[in-house]
Amino acid sequence: MTRLVCHSRLCGFANHVEGRGEVLPGVRFAKGVADPQVAFPDLALRVLSPSLPTRTARSPELMEQRYIVRYGLSRHVAEFGTRGREEYTRGTQVVVRSDRGHEVGEVLCAATDRTREFLGAGQKGSILREVSDTDRTKLDQLTARAPEEFRQARELLQRHGLAGQLLDVEHLLGDDRLVLHYVSEARIDFREVVKTLAGHFGIRIEMRQVGLRDEAKLLADYGDCGKPVCCNTHLREMPPVSMKMAKLQKASLDPAKLSGRCGRLKCCLRYEYDTYEEHRRELPGVGAVVVTRRGQGRVVGQELLAKRVLVQYEDNRQMLTDFADVVTVVSKGRSAGGETDREERDA
Repeated sequence: MTRLVCHSRLCGFANHVEGRGEVLPGVRFAKGVADPQVAFPDLALRVLSPSLPTRTARSPELMEQRYIVRYGLSRHVAEFGTRGREEYTRGTQVVVRSDRGHEVGEVLCAATDRTREFLGAGQKGSILREVSDTDRTKLDQLTARAPEEFRQARELLQRHGLAGQLLDVEHLLGDDRLVLHYVSEARIDFREVVKTLAGHFGIRIEMRQVGLRDEAKLLADYGDCGKPVCCNTHLREMPPVSMKMAKLQKASLDPAKLSGRCGRLKCCLRYEYDTYEEHRRELPGVGAVVVTRRGQGRVVGQELLAKRVLVQYEDNRQMLTDFADVVTVVSKGRSAGGETDREERDA
């Protein structure tokens, strides 16, 4: 129910606040204004209509939008927020402010709880705007300068006699810094050379040491499968890969066929390893005596992905049998990963 309030009381309160030089948050008024509904519009509404809430919830349309953005030469992936109601679609080129400075990125998708499970909680920075024609022109200029910056930086590194190989240079869009990617087997003290580089280029210098796999991530293009290398597309972390993974999957043990562009074992050997390992633990091992619907026999082989075992029956027949058709295991044999298990224990 609306309550009537004396106009003079509101005027007196307005004059009282104005005389003390106080300013209420969100209220602007000119000196000498006598009408309280002009001087204090929000206050007048609250007094005249007490049923109205003193604070209104923020509209969902004004809530900050968050997106997953890929940015940088190393193709970092992180969550970024917007500064307003801007909405972006997948593939949109945007200018972001990261912990390194202003740089160009690509929107992958909207941020969700699912994406935070993979990327971890926490916002990396903010999306400033969609890439404009001015930004593209500047980006083209920086790209054209990159070969000369690379040559000059390599010469300066050679003058200091530092061990290591310079892979690439990355000039951020906002001229915040120049990132030099180099590969070296040992840690190198770059404090003196960084001072020289900063004085030469007149910009902040960041030296980023990478490994052999990171080198392929920066320079490689396509793998043996005919597709772009995984480390340069979707892989954020490159877990270790061992020869036991190839043995368990019965892949070729030829190093030339197992090695990727970095010279190490291919990362894709890791993709199905967990499934192979799970099936290996479920299936009866080679040499196990089993009873199936066709009778009793001995396991002489396994097909892990198909979850089948090759059983030699008492009449010397060999048949592929589904794991679901194995009634019971009379005695356990050697696991298909027995050699693998010993390698793990030795390691």
